Amino acid sequence: MKLGIILNTNDVETSWNALRLGNEAMAGGCETNLFLLGPGVELQRIKNETFDVPEALNNFINSGGNLYACGTCLNVRQQEAGICPISTMSQLIELITASDKIVTLG
Repeated sequence: MKLGIILNTNDVETSWNALRLGNEAMAGGCETNLFLLGPGVELQRIKNETFDVPEALNNFINSGGNLYACGTCLNVRQQEAGICPISTMSQLIELITASDKIVTLG
């Protein structure tokens, strides 16, 4: 199965859970894509002692998860792409249509 996750928040616990979901899906054999939208593009900046977002993010990438970030959302926040390619709404539509299931968080 192909799972698409759209993260549209920078809430620490929700971001951590999105990554946990993606990691669990990949452990079960799913191809998993995570698209960062709106405040979700701030994922790489999240630091918290209770919810280890950087560790979950590293696990996601090291397990073969595909990570995308909305270029317009990055520009609004004056951010660089960082660990993932700059993406567009057209690419988000492609991700949605290619996925068997989509989960939106945020």
